[in-house]
Amino acid sequence: MLKSASRRWSCKQIMAEVFVTTRDGVEHRIDITDGLSLMETIRNAGIDDVLALCGGCCSCATCHVHVDPSFSGILPPMGDDEDDLLDCSAHRTETSRLSCQIPLTYELSGLKVRIAEED
Repeated sequence: MLKSASRRWSCKQIMAEVFVTTRDGVEHRIDITDGLSLMETIRNAGIDDVLALCGGCCSCATCHVHVDPSFSGILPPMGDDEDDLLDCSAHRTETSRLSCQIPLTYELSGLKVRIAEED
């Protein structure tokens, strides 16, 4: 019984993180809080490059990021609203996503994104 309790305790101690490169090229390591969106995590870390004017409602594109291609297959699929908003960006690429539409989980530990240029 002690063995399984010990195992559960150690699992809770796993740290998960994302790596965010700002527009000036500086990479920031940010701890993940399971359940928050990537946008909330970036904003809570004090990174001002993500304006998130709509507060995460997927009604602007001011939280546009470029996701490392190695993570594209494990992210939730892009919805129609997100796709439409990204179409309005002059900086859209194949790796573009709105950070408000990426819920962070511990499985995404190591995720790397670069904040898109401002439109």
